[in-house]
Amino acid sequence: MNANPEIASAASSTRPRAAGSRRRSFWPVFLGVLAGVVAFRSFVFTPFTIPSESMLPSLVNGDYLVAAKWPYGVSRWSLPFDAPLIEEKIGAAMPRRGDVVIFRHPVDHSEYIKRAIGLPGDTVEMRAGRLILNGEAVKRRRIDDFLLAVSPNTRCAWGASQQTDGDGRDLCRYARFSETLPFGSSYTVLDFGATPQDDYGPVTVPPGHVFMLGDNRDNSQDSRFPARAGGGVGMVPENLLVARAEMVLFSTDGSALWYKPWTWFTAARWGHMGEKL
Repeated sequence: MNANPEIASAASSTRPRAAGSRRRSFWPVFLGVLAGVVAFRSFVFTPFTIPSESMLPSLVNGDYLVAAKWPYGVSRWSLPFDAPLIEEKIGAAMPRRGDVVIFRHPVDHSEYIKRAIGLPGDTVEMRAGRLILNGEAVKRRRIDDFLLAVSPNTRCAWGASQQTDGDGRDLCRYARFSETLPFGSSYTVLDFGATPQDDYGPVTVPPGHVFMLGDNRDNSQDSRFPARAGGGVGMVPENLLVARAEMVLFSTDGSALWYKPWTWFTAARWGHMGEKL
């Protein structure tokens, strides 16, 4: 029995239109999802990788963080590829003393991460490694040493003593201290011993700037050093603040190999993940 040619012709004519309709509907959805992802990373949360040891013991080389974008406002430095679409910072706000801040270097605009210590009008000074804020020594006490396993992305710095644990692993041992800023913000720092930067200032933080320090006090290019590309950061302008570090999502010791999936698990620093900053 022959099919009705009119019905067959109508059915065949609807197929191209349906396919074209699906193609047309795909692009708005795709572009909408893409815009949502870009907006989320620009204005809400963004990932960040720790490439150095200037923030030991809180942050270790190989940490992957999540950072909040909104606390300090939005600028061109919040946007993908640093797109110059925002001329002036929107919703600008200063960090709290003790915040772990991601910012752009004043000279080369590379990303740095340090702890906010001094706000505009604060006087910052260091004497024999002790932090002095507005004329008063910040509370500091010695706590248990910090132990860090030697790995492909972690070596013992000059201020560490190297030892071996019961499992034959090489460890770096550092002197660790707890510091408590005014208004109760507490964190831990390392001290290698006497260095030239242990005596600094006093200096007064100018309007619209922040004084930054690394937690690894003797191995950090921070506001104690003049701003220069690849080095110190000087006083950091408020408009270069990008995000506030919130939590360590993942951490690896650098020993993983992509073609050996089991090393993805053995390289992970499981005990360090999920730590809030």
